[in-house]
Amino acid sequence: MNMQSLMAQAQKMQRDIQKKKDEINAMEFEGKSELVNVKINGKKEVLSVKINDNASLEKDDLEVLEDMIKITLNQALSKVDEETDKQLGSYGGGSLGGLF
Repeated sequence: MNMQSLMAQAQKMQRDIQKKKDEINAMEFEGKSELVNVKINGKKEVLSVKINDNASLEKDDLEVLEDMIKITLNQALSKVDEETDKQLGSYGGGSLGGLF
C-alpha cells in the first residue's frame, strides 16, 4: 500500500467521522422523570426543560425538583455519549480518545 492510498483512506475516514458527528449533532435526546422532561441536541445544548403541569410544588419540593432536573439533564447527556460511541465506535475507540 502506498502513501497516497493511505492518505486517501485517512481522508475518507475523517469525512465519515464528520458526517456521523453532524448526524448526531442534529439529533435530539431526552431525559425524563416524574416531574421534569429535558431535551438536548447532540452538541449537548439544552433545548428545553419542561416541568409537568400536574405537579403542585411547595417550597420544600424545590430542592427535589432541582435534583430531578440535574438527573434528567445528565441522563440526556449520557444518551448523546452512547449514540456517539455507537456510531463512531467502528473508528477505533468510540469517542476517539476524547476528540468528540
